[in-house]
Amino acid sequence: MRVLVATDAWHPQVNGVVRTYERLALEAPKLGFEISFLAPPLFRTLPCPTYPEIRLALAGPRAIAGHIERMRPDFIHIATEGPIGLMTRRYCRKTRWPFTTSYHTRFPEYVAARLPLPERWFYGLQRRFHNGSAGTFVATPSVAADLAARGFERLMPWSRGVDTELFRPRKVRLFGDKPVFLYVGRIAVEKNIKAFLDLDLPGRKVLVGGGPQAEELERLYPDALFAGLREGEALAEAYASADVFVFPSLTDTFGLVMLEALACGVPVAAYPVSGPKDVLTDPQAGILSSDLKAAALQALHLDREAARAHALRYSWENSARQFIENMMEAHNLGLPKRRARFRRWRGKRGAKENGPVGGNRAVSVSCVSLGDALGEFASPLRWLAT
Repeated sequence: MRVLVATDAWHPQVNGVVRTYERLALEAPKLGFEISFLAPPLFRTLPCPTYPEIRLALAGPRAIAGHIERMRPDFIHIATEGPIGLMTRRYCRKTRWPFTTSYHTRFPEYVAARLPLPERWFYGLQRRFHNGSAGTFVATPSVAADLAARGFERLMPWSRGVDTELFRPRKVRLFGDKPVFLYVGRIAVEKNIKAFLDLDLPGRKVLVGGGPQAEELERLYPDALFAGLREGEALAEAYASADVFVFPSLTDTFGLVMLEALACGVPVAAYPVSGPKDVLTDPQAGILSSDLKAAALQALHLDREAARAHALRYSWENSARQFIENMMEAHNLGLPKRRARFRRWRGKRGAKENGPVGGNRAVSVSCVSLGDALGEFASPLRWLAT
């Protein structure tokens, strides 16, 4: 069966959302599912005003409909609330196509970190977006509890995994023999990186990643090493070279980088907030404290083997299975007979409504004209009213 994932987060972005869906696409075929993506490379794009490295797709309704009808999925999952997610949601609502969503990002907090606007406005928009779905997948229990209190409905657990073969302990010291306190991730205001850089710690602070705040922070904190973006083996070696991984974010919904650090045998220091308090359930794996300096210093003395053992509890195979089970449950299709009945129903519906059913799953990469895209994309938030 084919699952189409509509996502505004894709390469060349380097983040947990992109890595999560990459791994889902690799694991899903083992469970009898194929994942395809409706992503920015299929469209013309413009740079995000506050973060030019992120490209916003000019994804109008007609372009989205055309791609979906050529891809012909059995299921549609919307990963993000950006232009592609908004237009895919509009298509699904218009054609009465059931869809699921994921809640990956606390956009209200991200916006509040940049603009003096009430968080409740943006939570209201997100709630309307996700409550139109058959189910919203959430990474941690604490985030689910918070969203439920804000009126989000049909929340379903979807945890993450880690590649424990790539991310493993190694005998490398890329950054010297002194204690190394490492941060990996986007270098942006919402990540609260200044809280890490302001700590009075022995040894060296190293930051791996890029983002709109990188140049400013590198100028303000000349003693810290900004090592730039790293992926694959280079990233794994950076993790393994650290003594403590410091995670200063107060807004992440999970924090995949914590699992990657733990898999490399590196204990974590973090605040006791959603994400870290769900991941760091073993006190031998990391230290949670409102005093981040104290947490980092205590983490220096934790057992690296215990950190690795904690990470081994997570796998991408289990994460993919949970994703598929959520999708089947959201559509009331838990049993093989139900799946067959769903296919028959989808076929009848497609014949009646000329919807995207069966057939070739090739992806068209043609782009709509810039003028058409801008015209179709005008005032995207109004689609939330449908």
